[in-house]
Amino acid sequence: MQAPSGISRKKRGAGAGQAMYLHEVPLEDQKRLSTGMSELDRVLGGGIVPGSLILIGGDPGIGKSTILLQVCGFLSDNGAKVLYISGEESLQQIRMRSVRLSGSGSHIRMASETDLSEIEKLIETEKPDIMVIDSIQTMYREDISSAPGSVSQVRESTAVFMQIAKQQNIAVFLVGHVTKEGMVAGPRVLEHMVDTVLYFEGENSADYRLIRAVKNRFGATNEVGVFEMSEKGLREVLNPSEFMLSGRPENASGSVVTCVMEGTRPLLLELQALVSRTAFGLPRRTSAGIDYNRINLLIAVLEKRASLSLSEYDVYVNITGGMKVSQPSADLAVICALISGYYDIPFPEKTLCFGEVGLAGEIRAVSQTNTRVKEAVKLGYQEVLLPQVSLKDVEEAYRKYCVPVKEVRDVARLLSKRG
Repeated sequence: MQAPSGISRKKRGAGAGQAMYLHEVPLEDQKRLSTGMSELDRVLGGGIVPGSLILIGGDPGIGKSTILLQVCGFLSDNGAKVLYISGEESLQQIRMRSVRLSGSGSHIRMASETDLSEIEKLIETEKPDIMVIDSIQTMYREDISSAPGSVSQVRESTAVFMQIAKQQNIAVFLVGHVTKEGMVAGPRVLEHMVDTVLYFEGENSADYRLIRAVKNRFGATNEVGVFEMSEKGLREVLNPSEFMLSGRPENASGSVVTCVMEGTRPLLLELQALVSRTAFGLPRRTSAGIDYNRINLLIAVLEKRASLSLSEYDVYVNITGGMKVSQPSADLAVICALISGYYDIPFPEKTLCFGEVGLAGEIRAVSQTNTRVKEAVKLGYQEVLLPQVSLKDVEEAYRKYCVPVKEVRDVARLLSKRG
């Protein structure tokens, strides 16, 4: 692959045609820069690594430019040289947003430019420590005939910024638009070229936003940061479980709390199920935040293994707060919510449940059981329904809170007795 024009490739390591033993490679502790937000630092693996190339993707209006402007404001106010290059907004528009957010960031250097040649000259002049490109789809090089946003332009632009980041030790943030499928627009090679890929998740109408790391060469993947959109921009949520469970109804049937793992973080969520006798011959099945086919599978398991006649009922399942859950560890919560809604029995308020459900009706083990139980106890839950096979993974001090279950029929029998 030919090097981008205007930039020569720099040879690093032992030199051309030379090799060295792994243990001979010198280790250097790279000092990370804090973004001023502990949630974002967590997702990045502890902060911004100098010389890294970071891609941030998400739907329009979800907060990509907002959070980067907040981060740039914090960094520039603390002595870092920040260059913000916008290809979509005028400098006046960015200034207006900055005033609306906090008014900080007066030391940010701004430019409205899309020509890569001009941007390279600007970088040589400014010599920033941090640089933001908003967005990568607006950048272009004149000697490439295709339009900005095309595959060739996006690939070339990313290659240029990758070389700038590595050779000049500048941390570069690239803002990327997403397609209808939720992937960053442009070639998939774009994600392979960068060091870190962060995705914004959440509905524009919801208060919360999630930032998830799907690739990180300097930290763990699948870590998430939770933020709340406010008039002053994105505000980090330090206790997301409490935030997600706020407003939970009391003594309402079909309401169950479960624990899912987002990276290394346990997150408590409320799952609701409404089971209502159908007025038509064909019952309706609706789900929000959880896979529709998974709901149908669990309904079939309940009918076959626990003798619940759900074929005469409409079933609606929802994860509150607009969260999306794809983990099978939420299966037991769905089962408990459906049983609670079917018998119209409120699920115990201080009880939490998690576990995977198999087609034979068995409750299967899930990962990081002890972490989930500890998080539940820390937040005041007095009882945890969990797979019987996972009880051995729980510390002795926390086993008194555990109620192990082996099969779906055991769960149905347990809840019906309590009602």
